[in-house]
Amino acid sequence: MELVRAERRDEAIALLLPAFRRKVFGLAYSFLRHREAAEDVTQEVFIKVWRALPGYDGRAAMSTWIYAIARNASLSALRARRAQSSLSDPEVMSAVEAINPVPSADEFVERAAVRRLVDQLPAKQRQVIMLFYMEAQSHEEVASMLAMPVGTVKTLLHRARLRLSAAVGKTSVTA
Repeated sequence: MELVRAERRDEAIALLLPAFRRKVFGLAYSFLRHREAAEDVTQEVFIKVWRALPGYDGRAAMSTWIYAIARNASLSALRARRAQSSLSDPEVMSAVEAINPVPSADEFVERAAVRRLVDQLPAKQRQVIMLFYMEAQSHEEVASMLAMPVGTVKTLLHRARLRLSAAVGKTSVTA
């Protein structure tokens, strides 16, 4: 990137921020599953990117470099949060759901049910589901964000769909 080589990192970050903000947020959210925490990590990531721009050597694609920073920041935030309350705590989950206004009671029940099913998936399957479906990222973008081959992303999506389908089948039979 010419702006980085010309030591014009303020201009470089001004171009990078709108191009990557949504994707960095989606990646952080797939790890943290909490909007405010993901927003904090997103802000932290771009501060780290701005500081590290002079050291960017171009060996990796800019997007790969930014996603690596975002992934590491998300994992650090996740480790820090484990000692605090978790979104799996019913009180915390209901407080989070109360913050997000929902148009109807039926949609609220449906979204909560889907969220509970997705939350039961193994971590990697949950992350690819959240990024692919809920953040509308492509297979390639998810692979880049999570530093894994595209084939692995597709396999994880397939396995997650099978688990979700089986869980929905159990839910509808027992309901």
